[in-house]
Amino acid sequence: MAVGLAPSVANAFLNWLVNQTSAGTTPAAIWLQLHTADPGLSGTTAVAGNATRKNVTAAFPAAAGNSGIVSNDVAISWTIVEVDTGEDYTHWALFDASTSGTFLASGLMTANAVLVGDEFIIPIGDLDLSFLVTA
Repeated sequence: MAVGLAPSVANAFLNWLVNQTSAGTTPAAIWLQLHTADPGLSGTTAVAGNATRKNVTAAFPAAAGNSGIVSNDVAISWTIVEVDTGEDYTHWALFDASTSGTFLASGLMTANAVLVGDEFIIPIGDLDLSFLVTA
């Protein structure tokens, strides 16, 4: 299974942490794409028939506190026109562009079956990005 940070992102973070090097340029925008299976090492496997990426740049607050978690504070939705294939969404991937771009990370989601013409919504607080932190 290949969900998690893209190797380039993980390496940049680790180099920032232990080698005091720059972690690179922060993406100008973050885009979420749906998948029907594991997105793979480059985030390009099993892309949902509804391949529309959603801009989630402003969907997350700044990380704070002791949780190591940020959750979307804005609902993320695909309209009835955008859901044009019946399938099960099981994974997501983050990119730095609406098409092509650099793969940043991927993760699992509870399987969500959609039919053609459904609206698909990730409600507020239902998309979590996290790191394991000390307790």
